[in-house]
Amino acid sequence: MTMRADTSGHEHRSKRLGRRPGDRADAPPPRGRDRRLGGELLLIALAAAVAFTAAPLRAQDSTRTTRDTIRDTVARDTTPVLAGDSVRNRPVADECAAPRAEWIFCDDFESDRSKRYFEYDPHDSSFVRVPGTGVLGSTAMRAHFAAGQTNAGSLKLAFGKVPSPYMHPADSGTTAYRDVYWRMYVRTDSTWTGGGGDKLSRAQSLVSPKWVQAMGAPVWSGTGTSANYLVVDPYAGTSATGTLVATTYNDFAHLRWLGAARSVTPIFDAAHAGRWYCVEAHVKLDDPGMSNGVFELWIDDWLEARRDHLAWLGSVQPPYGINTVFLENYWNAGSPVAQSRYIDDFVVSTRRIGCGRLTPP
Repeated sequence: MTMRADTSGHEHRSKRLGRRPGDRADAPPPRGRDRRLGGELLLIALAAAVAFTAAPLRAQDSTRTTRDTIRDTVARDTTPVLAGDSVRNRPVADECAAPRAEWIFCDDFESDRSKRYFEYDPHDSSFVRVPGTGVLGSTAMRAHFAAGQTNAGSLKLAFGKVPSPYMHPADSGTTAYRDVYWRMYVRTDSTWTGGGGDKLSRAQSLVSPKWVQAMGAPVWSGTGTSANYLVVDPYAGTSATGTLVATTYNDFAHLRWLGAARSVTPIFDAAHAGRWYCVEAHVKLDDPGMSNGVFELWIDDWLEARRDHLAWLGSVQPPYGINTVFLENYWNAGSPVAQSRYIDDFVVSTRRIGCGRLTPP
């Protein structure tokens, strides 16, 4: 399977993030090469509120005219997912053996499902399945960064209606999904250092064979005081009135950044290194003419970040819904040392997935 070099995203916005010298702005990413919440946060139960002061976001976009900040108060619900259940992170090995009806796709990496992704970039064996490294001693994907390495590989999943046969969907390919959840387990080496390593995952609506992004929903790490936290950072390839204005993949001259929000738990600092975290994100597209889109993030089943009132697509909406989720390992400045992180139990769903339970939260 041919791959794209994974240079998309927020790695150097002043350098247009995803384009290397010689790449044409008007062309689709060439085959053979792999490819940012203010607002009110929902208190989903009687909660213990944890407030964070505004912290600088990624400052790599030279086109920004205002100071980037991560805003708002984060509230964590304290209600167990199931009655009597005080432990929220309970991974299950081999969970794809019994997928739930609402799951669009499941990969616990116990078997090789790489052909169900439309692109898999192992990047010189940096991103591969390794037995014994997953939850409960199962198999996981290991992303290994050598010192200074930026790209450690990616998996790119398509589902639902897609604009090109190349993006072969993992499902029947007939549904335009407007409400999607995706979850993975993430662990770093016990000696992990240097922040979150930037890119982790994103959902998108790709609407042309050139990979034009009508919207995107990245879950990646911040910088500065936010470097050890995950951030949700929605963007749109439409104008404020809802017209599609992006013309190619990572068309940064036309993308609108809708405001970022940071999570609560610094899963990438020294105190949290070496253990599994259940990371689940949710995107709901806005209805035509309404600003009611949602982007939210749970860690170990705690709601930790949320952006709502989003106008992703506006009044003129493409015929495609959310149709891709990428798992990415791209460290903008390169890893400071040789180290690895691990991804396991990846699920895409139309309902909350939760952390390894047999019943949904």
